[in-house]
Amino acid sequence: QKQLVESGGALVQPGGSLRLSCVVSGYPEDNFGIAWFRQAPGKEREGISCISSFGANTNYADSAKGRFIISRDKSKNTFYLQMNSLKPEDTGLYYCAAAETGWCSMLTSGMDVWGKGTPVTVSS
Repeated sequence: QKQLVESGGALVQPGGSLRLSCVVSGYPEDNFGIAWFRQAPGKEREGISCISSFGANTNYADSAKGRFIISRDKSKNTFYLQMNSLKPEDTGLYYCAAAETGWCSMLTSGMDVWGKGTPVTVSS
């Protein structure tokens, strides 16, 4: 069965770094895109970054641009979100999700399979 499992969330001080992982299983081919979303307290879920099938295209929310990097390790079926220069406003529950269109999309409606999330708290 298709499944995404996030890990790596933690309590981090402002200015720190964290790498989130998303292990994907159940897909026979590299035919899907991956997006990272964040749901902050009191806010709706928002797209943070995405990567297309085969990793050709990436995109970032303005809030993440220049600080976050999305990548993949194809051999491990694992996708990463490297987060640097973390700010308190980065706090939230981070989800990875798969888009079976293969697109780099940060729209919740475009996602087909979701992980359960991993919490990130940025606080001094």
